[in-house]
Amino acid sequence: MPLAFASLLGGPVTMIGTPPNIIIATIRAERMGEPFAMFDFAPVGLVVAVAGILFTSLIGWRLIPSERRGQVSPESLFKIDDYIAEARVTEDSAALDQRISELEALADHEVTIVGIIRNEHRHLIPSGYERVRTGDVLILEGDPTALKTIVDLAELTLIGSEKPPVDDLRSDEVGIVEAVVNQGAAIVGRSPRSIRLRTLHGVNLLALARHGKPERRRLGDIRFQVGNVMLLQGITEHLPDILQKLDCLALAGSIFGLAIVAALIGLMPIHIAFLTAVAGLALSKIVSLGEAYDAIDWPIIVLLGAMTPVGAALELTGGAALVANTIVASTAGLAPGWVLLILFVGTMFVSDIIKNNATAVLMAPIAINTAQRLGVQVDPFMMAVALGASCAFLTPIGHQSNTLVMAPGGYRFADYWRMGLPLELLITIVGVPMILLVWPL
Repeated sequence: MPLAFASLLGGPVTMIGTPPNIIIATIRAERMGEPFAMFDFAPVGLVVAVAGILFTSLIGWRLIPSERRGQVSPESLFKIDDYIAEARVTEDSAALDQRISELEALADHEVTIVGIIRNEHRHLIPSGYERVRTGDVLILEGDPTALKTIVDLAELTLIGSEKPPVDDLRSDEVGIVEAVVNQGAAIVGRSPRSIRLRTLHGVNLLALARHGKPERRRLGDIRFQVGNVMLLQGITEHLPDILQKLDCLALAGSIFGLAIVAALIGLMPIHIAFLTAVAGLALSKIVSLGEAYDAIDWPIIVLLGAMTPVGAALELTGGAALVANTIVASTAGLAPGWVLLILFVGTMFVSDIIKNNATAVLMAPIAINTAQRLGVQVDPFMMAVALGASCAFLTPIGHQSNTLVMAPGGYRFADYWRMGLPLELLITIVGVPMILLVWPL
């Protein structure tokens, strides 16, 4: 949860950091002829981000129920000690001189040989072409039933271990990492076997959790889904690069960077720059057209498509003016700064219920009409909507980052307000005065 909240806190710093900023900048261009610039959001956003991150890292994480603060180690989510066994190859074993891949096939690839102990030396992540020898100790990982199958068919001898079996999966060069399958990842919908996770990428899939519960059987054929938590074993120094390759982040990041530069120097509007970047990814075959199509968050597209005419209708039918008049009338006698505070808090609460970009579309016309009726500058009210729409900390449905960490963190719906409510209060105390300071009424 602190990770998700930190990602939201960093968004309001630039125009492209979060969708509400882009939407507000576009609406400002339509209404006032000029959009907000890339770093117009930074003075307020930076202060809010620093305050929020300090709170989250020093105090906020302590407010999460202790039993749901996450696991001490990656293995604790999966309890893989129960799925690891060590077996010796004897002179009479049917496994003698067999390849690793041939032994794994005995259990229909439901068991992975993750290491070999030979002459007191551990050889982790062995090649499928490696042949076993007399005296080898095989480190097996898989379902207990599958483990029994391979031990019986290969005529191996199970042995005890003086230390937890999971300790044999690591060395100075080999480590274990926990990774979450991200939205739009190239491996979504594919199986470990189809992407040749072991032979091509050099990592073993030790376990996989889905919706907070481990999936154990037939890992080679299971289809990856967004939010799945993988436990991977691989060469420690190579693991970061491997994780990037699985998600095509390296070159994709370069193209995305060029799009940002093009928008910064005014070469093209931000939406055209990003659309060009997507086209570049497709033309360079980093992302296939099918993968690009699958990566589109269609519920968000439909929601924005529905909310945009709603926002326009609010303006054209006088609905926005009616709401603005109600706000002004109900706050009669209060200074415009207090009205801005009320609008800011209202926007935050709306963003906790519906998506932040839809909130920006809905609240922007109300903010503009309210400022006009008060006879003050529109910009601070627009900034209040942009920042408020980006502060969805009370629920897991307000932003996809909150949703993404819900299963891996073992959180419940009610856990979010424990840290989210004081965080939103802090942002209100810090953010509203900063808006009024940087964007005077």
